[in-house]
This record gives sequence, structure tokens and C-alpha cells, in this order.
Amino acid sequence: MQRTDGTREVSLTIPIIPDMEVAATQTAEAVLRLMAFSADQIDEVKHALIEACINAFEHSASRDGNVYIRFVMRPDELRLVIQDFGTGFDQATVQRPEMARKVGGGDHKRGWGLMMMQSLMDAVAIESGEAGTRITMTKKRHEEGSA
Repeated sequence: MQRTDGTREVSLTIPIIPDMEVAATQTAEAVLRLMAFSADQIDEVKHALIEACINAFEHSASRDGNVYIRFVMRPDELRLVIQDFGTGFDQATVQRPEMARKVGGGDHKRGWGLMMMQSLMDAVAIESGEAGTRITMTKKRHEEGSA
């Protein structure tokens, strides 16, 4: 869909079943290539999207069993909106992973998702409550070699 302001949008609904985050990343890659993002930026967005999808799969308890993704294309940025209609969560209760504890033992592969999304994207906003969770992530297009 293209709006009058030149913004274009692609919508994707994926069921919460194993490995469906791959369908989301394939769509993201097609959109990002169309928008002429660099290979590094494409990888960053794909990794952040995987984390958002897996979090929704594992934690949302979505009432309809789906995750909804919108890819909003603007001239110089891509905005991704990942939404579920599950139970939501209180951001204040999410513990930030501590490197020493993660490396020293325990479940070192778990708990990095939100921090990873924030480090890979230019902006991340999270709205969560009884009606579900919406994560909005923005990636600006940078020229090769610039940050």
C-alpha cells in the first residue's frame, strides 16, 4: 500500500508456530533490499526482528495465535511494528542481563532479546498491557561506512 505522503507499507501475519520468524525475516530482507539498505543494516534488522518475534511467540500467550508485523517504508527509514494480542508484560520487571552472571553459568542464551533489539536498531518503543504488546523499531538508512 502507498500513501499520499510517499510512505509505503507491507503487512504480514504469522502464526505462532516454530520457525515462522524466518518468514518475517525473508519479508524484511525483500523490503530492505528494495529500500537500498546495506547488507550490514539488513542483518541488524533481521536479528532484531527475530528477537521480537521469538519474544512474542514465547511470552505473549496471544489469544488469536498470531503475530502481526507492519513494515512502514519511508524515504530514509524503515519502521517495523510487531504486535500481538496477548497478555502483555510490565517492562519494569524485565531484568537486564548481567554479563558476569550469564557467562559464569546458568542460562547464558536467554534474556538478551530486548537489549539486542535496542542495540541493533536506531529506536525501539514498547507498549504493553492487557490488550497485548506492540514493539515499534526504526532503522534509518545510512550510507556505507557511516553510522
